[in-house]
Order: sequence, then C-alpha cells, then structure tokens
Amino acid sequence: MPDRPEIVCICGSMRFVEEMRAASLELTFAGVIVVAPDEAGELITDEQKAVLDALHLRKIDLADRVLVVNPGGYIGESTRREIAYAQARGKPVSFTDPV
Repeated sequence: MPDRPEIVCICGSMRFVEEMRAASLELTFAGVIVVAPDEAGELITDEQKAVLDALHLRKIDLADRVLVVNPGGYIGESTRREIAYAQARGKPVSFTDPV
C-alpha cells in the first residue's frame, strides 16, 4: 500500500444508496479512502440539505478523483452540479455506467 492511499469521492443520487455502498466497499477493499454523501433520509429541512450539499463539495475538494454512481446512466441535477464543481477544480471524474 502506498504512503498515502488514493482518496475517492462518490457522488450520485440518493436513490442509488445501495449501489453507492457497494462501490464504497469495493474501493475500500482495494485500499482506497472513500468519502461519500451522508445518508440523511428524507426528513431534513432545506437548511440541513444546504449544509450537507456544501459539505459534499468540501469532500470533493479532499478527493483525488470522483466516482459517479449512475445506474442506467441517470444523473440528477445535484450530481450534475457536483460533476461541474469537480471538473472546475481539475478532479478526474469517472462513471459506473455510460452517460
């Protein structure tokens, strides 16, 4: 294992939480540090969602690259913003499914 493992930020719609968990586990077993969205559920306020969204952008800042979990090629509005944010900062972005 290298001195500093790669850090990957997982992005994607929370409708794919199980797929994101599976991707996280696979990456972790490969020796990667994974940062992913928080599972806050549906009962959060708009203010809480804004806080979580801002924190997720900071996770992208910490990452070496971004993995978008997008079964069937689906990418929602929030994930599109995260992809644009990552690309604007020069982070490589890959996808689990063709876009």
